[in-house]
Amino acid sequence: MDRHHRAMAMRPHVLVVGGTDSSGGAGVTRDVATLAAFGVAACPAITAVTAQTHCDVRHVEAVSADLILQQMAAASEENPIRAIKIGMLGHSEAIRAVVSFLEDHRDIPAVLDPVLVSSSGGRLTDEAAIDDLGNRLMPLCSLATPNLPELACLLGEPEAKCASEAERQGGALLRQGCRAVLVKGGHAGGDVAIDMLFRRDSERIAFSASRLNGSLRGTGCMLASAIAAGLASGESLESSIRSAKAYVFDRIAEVATG
Repeated sequence: MDRHHRAMAMRPHVLVVGGTDSSGGAGVTRDVATLAAFGVAACPAITAVTAQTHCDVRHVEAVSADLILQQMAAASEENPIRAIKIGMLGHSEAIRAVVSFLEDHRDIPAVLDPVLVSSSGGRLTDEAAIDDLGNRLMPLCSLATPNLPELACLLGEPEAKCASEAERQGGALLRQGCRAVLVKGGHAGGDVAIDMLFRRDSERIAFSASRLNGSLRGTGCMLASAIAAGLASGESLESSIRSAKAYVFDRIAEVATG
């Protein structure tokens, strides 16, 4: 093994499960770049190939469940997987493939970004898959990171219009079986964006940041990947979230001031 391969083998690896984005604005492209910024290697398992721009989703081609599972298995056999980041899955067969892998690797922390629609509004997950996402996949994950529209969709309720309603919905999703839920407040109003972390048998933690004027696609991918990077490096969940939020804030600030 040469020096390069020895160095790669020593780095923590995150298994990234998600779809491509031909615009480069989101999906696995964002995940890999974010993990690299934290000094963590990425092993991608592609669930879907998309043709999309910053404005719309033009086509989605799903990868078979068998191939998704084979990609995940090959990555885990070849590399020291320390965390898993899950993004776009799209259909029930893909969700069940990931569930199968997680059931055999319960010691690896998994961060789920429940991608249901793109930032441009294109739907990326079919209705039949939402129940499997909430009832089968979430209980196997260390953390789920829904925004307010995704949270409402997962619960089959209207989107929360105030902090108390978002708090109630976050608690409801936690009771469905997920170990921890980070409700992202980016879609809410006000000068301050507040994310809320719900955990079993723990007090709710609020993470606050000034709301910036900049707009950037793929921030959900970035946040979940940065959290996974922290967990892969041995940080606590709270510390990983704080570092991830600081990273995303800086990226948005670059756009806002650029």
